[in-house]
Amino acid sequence: MRGRQSARIRPDWWSKTLAGVVLGLTLAFAGSGLFLLLTPELEGSVQAQLAMWLVMPLWMLVFSMCYFFRSGLHAWLCLGLANLMCWSPLIISRIL
Repeated sequence: MRGRQSARIRPDWWSKTLAGVVLGLTLAFAGSGLFLLLTPELEGSVQAQLAMWLVMPLWMLVFSMCYFFRSGLHAWLCLGLANLMCWSPLIISRIL
């Protein structure tokens, strides 16, 4: 009986998983955009290909690390803050 209870999925893993999927993907897009912003010296098509290939490894890195947060709420807050910090320079550079 005791072994069965330990095999259950912890309730906060659903919120951690959703945070990794949703906010991890937006964070990966922001990381790709920052790569484009910070490497203007690369040729256009090479830069675009590298930025495109960068999305998946970044997303999987964030997604796999989201289970290290203390709780699902903590994952949402930290990844949301990371998104805010990464998207801000991209949005400001578009405005200016």
